[in-house]
Amino acid sequence: MKWQLRLRAAERGIWKSAQLRRMLAEAGLEISAGKMSSWWAGSPPTMRLAELDVLCAVLECTPNDLMTPEPEKVAEQRPQNTEAANGNGDPDENGGGGGGSPNVSPRFGNPRSTPPL
Repeated sequence: MKWQLRLRAAERGIWKSAQLRRMLAEAGLEISAGKMSSWWAGSPPTMRLAELDVLCAVLECTPNDLMTPEPEKVAEQRPQNTEAANGNGDPDENGGGGGGSPNVSPRFGNPRSTPPL
């Protein structure tokens, strides 16, 4: 996700993080200077939904205005299935299935193995 807090704040005439922090406090959200700095400087590692709700109310925007999906970055992080990528076989062949887990099939008839003699 691309975080666009500074752009949305600038559209509202807010140019400094301290000003936004004061506005959030007036709306009932007290956050630390460090947290405000992480929100302002780049993508926050975490954010509570209640915090996002107050932030959107103060900036008069929606979460969609603050975040833009970046599907190309998700595709880059996805692990590649070497067999499927090389065209060397069916991804379900040899228990592939794309997830790295073997296919499990039920045993019919006698479901237990015989004990050793």
